[in-house]
Amino acid sequence: MSIAVPGPDGLPRCPWAVSAPEFPAYHDAEWGFPVVDDVRLFEKVSLEGFQSGLSWRTILVKRPAFRAAFADFDLQAVAGYDEADVQRLLGDAGIVRHRGKIEAVVTNAGRAIDLIAERGSLAAYFWTFEPSLDELGEPQTLTTTPAAIALSKDLRKRGWKFVGPTTAFAFMQAMGLVNDHVVGCVTREQVAKARAAFTPPA
Repeated sequence: MSIAVPGPDGLPRCPWAVSAPEFPAYHDAEWGFPVVDDVRLFEKVSLEGFQSGLSWRTILVKRPAFRAAFADFDLQAVAGYDEADVQRLLGDAGIVRHRGKIEAVVTNAGRAIDLIAERGSLAAYFWTFEPSLDELGEPQTLTTTPAAIALSKDLRKRGWKFVGPTTAFAFMQAMGLVNDHVVGCVTREQVAKARAAFTPPA
């Protein structure tokens, strides 16, 4: 079981949150808080796909460049990217230059538009996969869950790319579908309160 460790300010945090200078702010203000904004949800599932095989620090440092490269993850804009755009992004040193992952974001933008037409919003879709408490173990001991596996399977059936079960669970952790902050972490209680006050979209 992971235990909280002191951060730069002496407050206890998840161990990963104090392992790089970029992490505390992201950990304290973003990771685990429930999200309903479709742009943020699409951005995060896209960046989790880029993280596959890499570290989150690599992606977080490059996040501003990813936002610039993908039109701030505007679905309509990204869904309209063509081969010239893919070539442009393959030459962009600010992002991860992986053709498959770049093309996946373009493909997924189109599938996201379809999903919004069907469900009303990405949030309304993603929150139906919120894991039950009985499938969660101690915080940060799992790499996936049955709910994440189900989400991954459904997304892939819909034509989404780079959305495996581990990626799906990392997305859930970050977007607040589960509170995976370790016991004793200063942010765990804040996330718990945010989740208690949160009503998943219908």
